Amino acid sequence: MKKLILSAALTGAATNRSHCPYIPYTPKELGEEAKRAVDAGASIVHIHAREDDGTPSWRLEVFEQIHEEVRKRCPHVIINYSTGAIGIPNEERIKHIKALQPDMAAFNMGSMNYAIYSKKAKMFYWNGVFENSFSTMQFFVEAMKEAGTTPEMECFDTGHIRNAEPLRDMGKIPDNACYSLVMGVLGGIAATPQNLMHQISQVPKDAFWQVIAISRKQWQMAAIACTMGGNFRVGLEDNFYLPNNEMAKSNGECVEWGVKLANMMGREIASIEETRKMLKIPQNT
Repeated sequence: MKKLILSAALTGAATNRSHCPYIPYTPKELGEEAKRAVDAGASIVHIHAREDDGTPSWRLEVFEQIHEEVRKRCPHVIINYSTGAIGIPNEERIKHIKALQPDMAAFNMGSMNYAIYSKKAKMFYWNGVFENSFSTMQFFVEAMKEAGTTPEMECFDTGHIRNAEPLRDMGKIPDNACYSLVMGVLGGIAATPQNLMHQISQVPKDAFWQVIAISRKQWQMAAIACTMGGNFRVGLEDNFYLPNNEMAKSNGECVEWGVKLANMMGREIASIEETRKMLKIPQNT
């Protein structure tokens, strides 16, 4: 099998240090976590921005500081910024992509309910509608094309995979765009082996794909991705816990376990240089 590309999602937007004390907030902390992830074997780092108090940020100055801190420590790593948000104007969600022209950016492939529900409390901690109409998708993918940024197509359900078809037919999506099969978000497809096999079968032949599984199901889905010739993402955005049930103390630890899992399944890990060649992503800023 071809070498496996490991991505690391350093920090999300919904969780905070009351959930996991090791989640990075500041640009410097994100730069340090990126270095730990890269040293452990990650070639792509997926990044959300936060204010110093941990709240989500869309300020361009914060993204600029993050970019500087990551590039200072990891000059060649593939940087992948988030563009996903609820209730934030589209222009604000894409501003940092236009300004910084990163290697990759998350491209959300459809609208959905997006929720966090507690069975114990019998209540929703988060409950919103994530709007990504075809008009919205065209806006984002056109801006990414202009910036020279490769879209990472985040598909939270089967219909989201199919949503790429008309955009490809229109010439909006480049051939090297990546399919991310996001599983385990309430409102999207559940993280089960059967569902993952179905999702894999929907991805166009020879296209790059990775699985992004939320919560502890991550490792089971990652193992399936390994055996099916795919790739996977780890990191504190998606799952705090290692396969031994200990809480990860850094994104580097998450990547280390990802490398172990891949190697156990007979997969070698692609270097940053190899990943750039495989995904046809030149070095951007």
